[in-house]
Amino acid sequence: MSPLYVALGVLAGILAGLFGVGGGVIMVIGMVSVMKLPFPTATGTSLGAMLLPVGAFGAFEYYRRGNLDVRAAMLLAAGLTVGAWVGARVAQHAPPVMVQRGFALFLMVMSVRMWVTAR
Repeated sequence: MSPLYVALGVLAGILAGLFGVGGGVIMVIGMVSVMKLPFPTATGTSLGAMLLPVGAFGAFEYYRRGNLDVRAAMLLAAGLTVGAWVGARVAQHAPPVMVQRGFALFLMVMSVRMWVTAR
């Protein structure tokens, strides 16, 4: 099963580099649907995998080309730090099925919004 995790990581990494996504959108869905991990385990594993230096290499490439707002990234990181902790605490006390359905609903709403507003 290890090669599947590496392949999923490569796919998530490519999409993270292209679109700034990977963890929740690709890794969690892959671990739940392909690896058959419980949703809370997939979420925690995804967060663990995204710890430094994973994003650093992609961010550096954007920085080299002048496409990284360092100040905004630092402010986002501060918010993400607090938000990830709060979200993880809430998720640990909520029924996993509700968290998984909320995630699916979030993805649907965001997909429709991006489709409609694309230029």
